[in-house]
Amino acid sequence: MPVVIEKPSQLFSAIAEALRIALPGLNVGSPQDFDSADNLPWVLIALQHDAPGSRANDGRIAHALTVSLQVVSPVSSLAACDLGSELKNLVTDNRWKLPGDQCDLPLNIDGIASTFMSGAREYNTWTVSFTQTLYLGPLLQDDPVGTPKFARTWEVSNINEPDQYQALEG
Repeated sequence: MPVVIEKPSQLFSAIAEALRIALPGLNVGSPQDFDSADNLPWVLIALQHDAPGSRANDGRIAHALTVSLQVVSPVSSLAACDLGSELKNLVTDNRWKLPGDQCDLPLNIDGIASTFMSGAREYNTWTVSFTQTLYLGPLLQDDPVGTPKFARTWEVSNINEPDQYQALEG
């Protein structure tokens, strides 16, 4: 049975799992998880923004999430750039094993040099950012008893309001 995405944090978990599988030996977590004790590189995942998007055809609400993957390399900023390039390749066309009807492909993929502060130390890093849209919430075509519903945009004041949908006539 396919995974049903119910909350944005599932994207975070799916990305983290995919990175651990694709790049063994890499530390993956949130910026709060960062530990400078070892000499392994880190990828710090952050969900930075949740913008609106167009509803899915099935009526689910769109969450256009801005995601950043910040590479912290203890070796050098060039090593961080190289790993950032690998991440950019991995991000392209990746749905992180989430269902395609609830997770669009990443858009606006960008890599940029950055910095990360941990305690009193500043690290030169590389950040790959992108937008990925998730479609969350109930299907609007069905009410709890399974009656298909619809709404015409020119007849309702808010197409995003389920109460303004009406049952299909048979």
